[in-house]
Amino acid sequence: MNVDPVFKDERKLTYLNAEGADKPLKSPLPQDVLDRARAYRLGRLRAEMARQDVAGLLLYDPVNIRYAFDCTNMSIWTAHNPMRYALILSGGPGIMFEFKGCEHLCEGLPGIDDIRNSIAWMFMARGERAPEALALWADEIADLLRQHGGGNMRLAVDRMEPEGGFALAHRGVEVIDGGQVTETARSIKSADEIALMQWTIRVCEAGMARIYEHSQPGVTERELWAHLHFENARSGGEWLETKLLTCGPNTNPWYRECSDRECRRGEMISFDTDMIGPYGYCADLSRSWTCGYVPMTDTQKRLYQTARAQIEHNMALLQPGLSFAEFNAKSWRIPEAHVDYRYSLALHGVGMADEWPVVLLHPDFEANHGGRIEENMVLCVESLIGEAGSESIKLETQVLVTGDGPQRLDSFPWEM
Repeated sequence: MNVDPVFKDERKLTYLNAEGADKPLKSPLPQDVLDRARAYRLGRLRAEMARQDVAGLLLYDPVNIRYAFDCTNMSIWTAHNPMRYALILSGGPGIMFEFKGCEHLCEGLPGIDDIRNSIAWMFMARGERAPEALALWADEIADLLRQHGGGNMRLAVDRMEPEGGFALAHRGVEVIDGGQVTETARSIKSADEIALMQWTIRVCEAGMARIYEHSQPGVTERELWAHLHFENARSGGEWLETKLLTCGPNTNPWYRECSDRECRRGEMISFDTDMIGPYGYCADLSRSWTCGYVPMTDTQKRLYQTARAQIEHNMALLQPGLSFAEFNAKSWRIPEAHVDYRYSLALHGVGMADEWPVVLLHPDFEANHGGRIEENMVLCVESLIGEAGSESIKLETQVLVTGDGPQRLDSFPWEM
């Protein structure tokens, strides 16, 4: 199969433990790293609440709840069933409203001052009695704001059905978008957060190496994608946000999800991990390589080199203080042949998931928001290169912004 054994083993070694065994990866990070990260994250939220003058922050998004309290309970299920929530009161307690019978999941977490049973008012849970539950819920939230807000009744909320906003407004609560608080707070990472994120990346790269090891003719896209799930799950990770692994003609246009199509010798295999791993942090990495480890064709090589050029150019620009507009003006220009097949983003933030900021690629930048690149942001630098009749090359790297320049957090090899 014209396999280069050294080239192949370089990736295989990525997912082996130090003793050379193919086993789950166990984090070497001491507990105090996690403890400091927890304190830092809650402090970031409280500081941003004060800056935006809100009396409380109500969180339903399980990613935001984990960022605030590190408390998890059926995260995927609760992402679409709003039945548990957290309330942080400015100058007051942090309260976790948990399912009845699940209170023990919150015990011992330092940011939680009070554990209460949640009141679910969604139709699935309460049917025609949902309005009664809604009234009880709104009364409790409003009473807590009056008790701890010092007359301030501004409440930031990240996710909520409209009936909740109406009920709170009826009780004198001014509801604002909690994303203004959570996204800004989450955008700046501590050194301890970076250590936790780097461990997730280590696990992700082990999963990528497993995908590489099985990139043989006849394997299906779904089979390959399952290897990343497997490595993440057995090493303490959470979930994958997408199913973006395709081969050959399925890579263009991008965004097809993995299927039962079998990969053929010499075709490109392209993927984007979007992996929520250990400690709840995200590893968002993309790579492309050939099925069967054969050399790229001239077209594949040209597209790959173009994608690398975009990654390297845009990554080199990442300096604290650079405005998004300045970045856009200096950013790599996509050749005309690839414009219709482009990725919409040049950069995006990443932490416990994809997050603010999002900087659009230059053809779309006029729709972008304002802002600046700041020290200790973690940004994913993106590239998607295809053209009429070709496969797509998808590359992405995860970068810490420092005063000394950009620092890549991932190390999985490029193909060139």
